[in-house]
Amino acid sequence: MYILQELIGTFVPLFVAVDALGTIPILIAVTENMPSHDRVKAVDLAMLTASILALVFLFLGKWILSLLGISVGHFAIAGGFILGALALRDMLTGKWVGEPVAVEEMAAIVPLGTPLIVGPATVTTLILLSSQYHWWVVLISLALNLLVAWVIFRQSGQVVRFLGQGGVKAFSKVISLLLAAIGVKMIFVGIQQLFPLS
Repeated sequence: MYILQELIGTFVPLFVAVDALGTIPILIAVTENMPSHDRVKAVDLAMLTASILALVFLFLGKWILSLLGISVGHFAIAGGFILGALALRDMLTGKWVGEPVAVEEMAAIVPLGTPLIVGPATVTTLILLSSQYHWWVVLISLALNLLVAWVIFRQSGQVVRFLGQGGVKAFSKVISLLLAAIGVKMIFVGIQQLFPLS
């Protein structure tokens, strides 16, 4: 019973931080021009990227941030600028990345793998949970969350088929604006962490 309580206590915060359901619209917008097999590749690569980053921060997060002299606030500001720049590029040029080569790889790594799936919220949550619970409990909850996210993202093709190509294109522009707003929010969250109000 105690282990179950720890699993629930670690799974729920990570589920909120990863926010797989909230990332689906952005996933659809980023992969709108990809064939279905490339979209599947992008999802798999995004989850691989997120998994590697999450494991690194789970076991080495405090040490890495301390070694580099950065905080989660710095991480949030950097992630916010990246999201804002990508969203602005999409709204102005209709492209998330500039080079036509390996677009799905670029989009899968940034912004999907990071900072959306594993970003400041997930990093902060992992570091906090690892100091409060057994590491293996946090690891199990992380693996379950990533598995849930992977299954959810794999079903995004159903949403694309439902909306149709025109619907996806219109939808993606709205999402670009929302993504820019998320980037601005991340910047302000980072500033608040660096300069907390007394």
